[in-house]
Amino acid sequence: MKYIDEFRDGAIAKKIQARLHAEAQPARQYSFMEFCGGHTHAISRYGIGELLPHNVRMIHGPGCPVCVLPIGRIDLAIQLALERGAIVCTYGDTMRVPASGGLSLVRAKARGGDIRMVYSGADALEIARREPGREVVFFAIGFETTTPPTALTIRTAQQEGLKNFSVLCCHVLTPSAITHILESPEVRQFGTVPIDGFVGPAHVSIVIGSAPYEHFAEEYRKPVVIAGFEPLDVMQAVLMLVRQVNEGRAEVENEFTRAVNRDGNLHAQALVSQVFELRNSFEWRGLGEVPYSALKIRPAFAEFDAERRFGLGYQPVPDNKACECGAILRGVKKPTDCKIFGTVCTPENPVGSCMVSSEGACAAHYSYGRFKDIAVKVEVAA
Repeated sequence: MKYIDEFRDGAIAKKIQARLHAEAQPARQYSFMEFCGGHTHAISRYGIGELLPHNVRMIHGPGCPVCVLPIGRIDLAIQLALERGAIVCTYGDTMRVPASGGLSLVRAKARGGDIRMVYSGADALEIARREPGREVVFFAIGFETTTPPTALTIRTAQQEGLKNFSVLCCHVLTPSAITHILESPEVRQFGTVPIDGFVGPAHVSIVIGSAPYEHFAEEYRKPVVIAGFEPLDVMQAVLMLVRQVNEGRAEVENEFTRAVNRDGNLHAQALVSQVFELRNSFEWRGLGEVPYSALKIRPAFAEFDAERRFGLGYQPVPDNKACECGAILRGVKKPTDCKIFGTVCTPENPVGSCMVSSEGACAAHYSYGRFKDIAVKVEVAA
């Protein structure tokens, strides 16, 4: 199968592994953050961490869109369904993220809220067309990857003159979050999260291109290698990062040339710019308030902004005290550092957002890696 099997070839993986072990300098420690949850999933699923030299460490970043969604935003969606009688439409994983009062969207649905899972904003738009007597709200989340379709949905609603459709916009931006991580005390002041470079996201980069990462290489001296999601993509990106560190370079390199270029998708960028503008600040789970890290709907499309239409006011809500999702999203802790990982908190009963989506660090480790840390006892028959 073209462009899939070629990037899962075990023989080539062994060659890249050999180069990594040959080129990683024994006296040096390498710490690379994979920002995107898709890479976190790939690293766990294909056991890439076990193929790397012992002194090359991967740090999970906050690139899972479901994981970084704060409780207060989910509360707003639940409020729309239970108190305002709106039909709330959203993606499947979002339905299970814990919210206030032991609720989630799926539990609010069980209490009578009309909450529906959709695959896209276009699905929500179709529901609005079919039910003109009901308010329909699309709970839109995600990074730059899912933002253009939401923009197209809003523009279509305006062109059709739909009066019962709006969007609760929670779209966030990758470069702002990376800047926030690099400026965090854990990275700059305390050094508890050493970062020598980033594996740049794949789908996001298809939209925004590689140019926005040049700032991190030039200003922070952190190399970035954009990579696809297949195992050989990730391994090759790590090898390219090791080489940059060894040579004292800090550049943006593109391993994912089959899909990403420097400028990105200009048509999609223009569409997003037409419909959205920057928020001054937005709360991320685990990162707190991050300046200019999210989008809001422009005044020209105000009638489709659910926050304005329903007069919603955002209230931050602290995470469950037993949950370490915040520290895991900042790269300070690993899933196994959380006391409730795999016991109280499982994919069937997630306490924290990182256990919900398959791209979450906890869910990925639970599915593919939780048994590797358990010592195996071999009993020999007498």
